[in-house]
Amino acid sequence: MNNRYDAVIIGAGASGMMCAIAAKQNNHSLRIALIEKNDRVGKKLLATGNGRCNLTNCHITPEHYFGSFQRQAGNIFAKYDSSFLLRYFSSLGLLASSDHEGRVYPLSRQASSVLDVMRFSCERLGVEFFCGETVCSVRKQREFIIKSKSGEWISDKLVIACGSKAAPKLGGSASGADILKNFGHTIVPFSPALCPLRVNSDVLKSLKGLRANGRVSLLHRDRAVRSERGEIQFADTALSGICVFNLSLYARQGDRVTVDLFDDISESELFKLLIKNRSLFSSLTIDNIFTGILQKRLAQAVLKILGFRDFSQICGAVSKNELKQIAEKVKKISFEITDTTGFEQAQCARGGVLGEEIDETSMQSKKMRKLYICGETIDLCGECGGYNLHFAFVSGIIAGEHL
Repeated sequence: MNNRYDAVIIGAGASGMMCAIAAKQNNHSLRIALIEKNDRVGKKLLATGNGRCNLTNCHITPEHYFGSFQRQAGNIFAKYDSSFLLRYFSSLGLLASSDHEGRVYPLSRQASSVLDVMRFSCERLGVEFFCGETVCSVRKQREFIIKSKSGEWISDKLVIACGSKAAPKLGGSASGADILKNFGHTIVPFSPALCPLRVNSDVLKSLKGLRANGRVSLLHRDRAVRSERGEIQFADTALSGICVFNLSLYARQGDRVTVDLFDDISESELFKLLIKNRSLFSSLTIDNIFTGILQKRLAQAVLKILGFRDFSQICGAVSKNELKQIAEKVKKISFEITDTTGFEQAQCARGGVLGEEIDETSMQSKKMRKLYICGETIDLCGECGGYNLHFAFVSGIIAGEHL
């Protein structure tokens, strides 16, 4: 077996496969090997967007990202925007469309369509796959020598595209960062992102499984630093949903999160509604005060959070002052954040290779020539909505164009 290659790419996910495609399209004579520790390529890609693969967003700007590579990402997106990526995928045979929020999905609404066009492109171009291979060591002599338990590859150039610690069941690990650390790179420690937030509350168990639309705001030292609107999902110890996931990018232990379940109406309008309900349901118990505007189980939990423990009081006996307090507090239901739910439930991870150590024009390491880094191994994490896959794809393309 000839184990010498022009380039070896470790990690056959979104970034690694796109890197291989771009490299072969740019120079068909290159001999490229893709090494993947899972038994098949693109395993994590199949799970993205709830299996529909939200592959990019029409509103790609660096403001939607967090991390030390953010400024350089802006330079990349000036050229490699969503229009570029959609043209690139179209050339591979994939058609896509966007929804009203700018999220782009394949027309089939199947992640397998995205994986198939990439996999078939790699096969057509002559990229060699090695699946089920966990890299044990990488060292640089005159060339790169990559070893697994069952094989060895020698390569002129090396690409690290093996992701972060997010979603370990799908292969997430710090293996790429560990290799790069040994080559002298600074690694920002990984932490879970785009995941539910654990909060301190004694009523969440009663809300498990419920969903409600509203606005969620992140408070640091009682100052609002971020706000998101969308569907809020309640778990027994955590808050979830895309709006919460986006806040998890910026949240720290000890921060607070406030929930406004009536974002569409003002506090004074809500007060008027409660006055009306007091009259309509005057003979019913106070847990019926939100009838017609909140789900019953959610209304009971909200009242408990606001300090109402005895529901025997009837609506007609609730004073105007109490209704004002309810209207005020229900638009700012506050929870203390205790933690995230960890890497198991994280869609992405903060951390990775320090941005300033990578040349964004080629994705080549500034620490070592002929070493390239792309995708989630870099300290850049985007919000939900196709931002992370977009960066994975285009950073892979850039690296591939320079192999």
